[in-house]
Amino acid sequence: MEQGSIAAEAAKLGSSASSSSVADSLGRSKDAIGSAASEAVGRAAADLESLRKDLNGLKDTIASFMTDAGKEAMKSARDVSSVIADQGATMAVGAAERGKSLVGELEAMARRNPLGTIAGAVAVGMLIATFGRRR
Repeated sequence: MEQGSIAAEAAKLGSSASSSSVADSLGRSKDAIGSAASEAVGRAAADLESLRKDLNGLKDTIASFMTDAGKEAMKSARDVSSVIADQGATMAVGAAERGKSLVGELEAMARRNPLGTIAGAVAVGMLIATFGRRR
């Protein structure tokens, strides 16, 4: 019987050692899974932080681009308005010179032919009167 009880004790120890080994294995697995999950969470947090920094950088770049584009548009508008103003001033000076030369020509014609000037003035007056009566 001693051999039976020794075998029973050995079986108990073997089963106890086996369940202890399984419990140790489960504990190590649990720790490994927890460690892997913790590392994954840490990497995900680092990736999210990197993404946040990238998005903030993109926002700053777009704001800078829009500011520069606005400045360039304003500069272009200023340049165009300056060119238009210069051309308008040149046209006004040309028109004033042509007006002076026209007045000079009319004055010279009136001095050369005073009766023709009076006849022309009478004809213009009659035209104005005729158009004034129709309204």
